[in-house]
Amino acid sequence: MKKAVIFLAEGFEEVEAMTPVDLLRRAGVQVEMLSVDGLDTVTGSHGIEITVNNSLNNADISDADLLILPGGMPGTKNLDASREVAEALISADKQGKLIAAICAAPSVLGHLGLLEGKSATCYPGFESELNGAEYLEESVVVDGNIITSRGVGTAIDFGLKLTALLVDDDTSKDLGKGIVYEK
Repeated sequence: MKKAVIFLAEGFEEVEAMTPVDLLRRAGVQVEMLSVDGLDTVTGSHGIEITVNNSLNNADISDADLLILPGGMPGTKNLDASREVAEALISADKQGKLIAAICAAPSVLGHLGLLEGKSATCYPGFESELNGAEYLEESVVVDGNIITSRGVGTAIDFGLKLTALLVDDDTSKDLGKGIVYEK
């Protein structure tokens, strides 16, 4: 079974986090929600509390196939400030594992140098934070092992693309039909 982890920091964008979690779980992927602050519950930028599965510092993510960063403020800043998140992302990148970020969160990848020479997208206004990347104004951009997306309005596209990459295209298409996704 494929495994994904999503890092939740105080102030994360709820839709950008829960949409890929939901879609990946529907596709049979094991998804672990991890607190980067060691908390049992993490509050999103709109006051919704999410109970996590574990904290990043207590979890073994070595078998994860995909690491996900939701955007939101101040969630993105809190992800960016986490040494543990940085170490996990750098390690995953060296291993060629999938790394996905949406909205402002691609800036975290930019700050770590993980977008150097790649194409990427992000929430409007964060383009300058994609250090070394070619910015594309697309819903979802895949370049090698890095997947980026623009925001809440692209969360379903993002989740379905992650499903296609982690499971397969047919499962992603069937999932889209099953949720009556029309684009």
